[in-house]
Amino acid sequence: MPDPPSVSQTLSSWWIEECQRVGRWAAFKKFLQLLWQFVRESTPEQRRQRYGDVDYDWNFRVDTTGATVGWRERLLGLFHSPYQPTEPALFHEMIGSLKIDFAQFTFIDIGSGKGRALLLASDYSLRRIIGVELFPALDRIAKENIHKYKNDAQRCFAIESICGDASEFEFPAEPLVVYLFNPLPETALKKMLGNLERSVREHPRPVWVVYHNPLLAGNLSGQKWLRRAGGTHQYAVFLDGALR
Repeated sequence: MPDPPSVSQTLSSWWIEECQRVGRWAAFKKFLQLLWQFVRESTPEQRRQRYGDVDYDWNFRVDTTGATVGWRERLLGLFHSPYQPTEPALFHEMIGSLKIDFAQFTFIDIGSGKGRALLLASDYSLRRIIGVELFPALDRIAKENIHKYKNDAQRCFAIESICGDASEFEFPAEPLVVYLFNPLPETALKKMLGNLERSVREHPRPVWVVYHNPLLAGNLSGQKWLRRAGGTHQYAVFLDGALR
């Protein structure tokens, strides 16, 4: 397991990247905005609001809510990507839009957090399910959730949570469904997409990318090897352009 990212290292890397991207003054203003967001979201009222996503946890006796994420992971998440659990009905809409033989595909959640999307994906007869999460505290909870999860609808039992940097992840040479819920800042997202493209070129196979809340979808649309294959205002679906 890699060493968890420290607050000082995270802030330093973020500051350097933002200064290069938008300049020192704009980076400083964004830094203050993020700190204010962290303070505002730490109030008891805001924490109570985060418990609005707890129904899924109550039904399956797991811990995937954003309300119980520790202060350290919440702070680091603002400079990486904040943890947000996927809403179950929307997840099934997104995955259900894929007209594929699920048994041939491996599902990979980039930035899998506490593992809710991994559990939701197990409702499908997938080959296997893999989550990649940067923060050890969240990865540890995901592993506990996978162990505790019981659901009569479950079809896939080969579920794994990996603690590591998703921008360095080596994709398995299998047909893939790659799930993104704004898991990475732009620079890391581009690096991850580069790794995925290289993997597809070295081992041609079907690859679908499902991007929930696609704020950085332009980075996928700009990839010559990907083409948009569907979606709504809430998500975008991309397909390896070699597939027709």
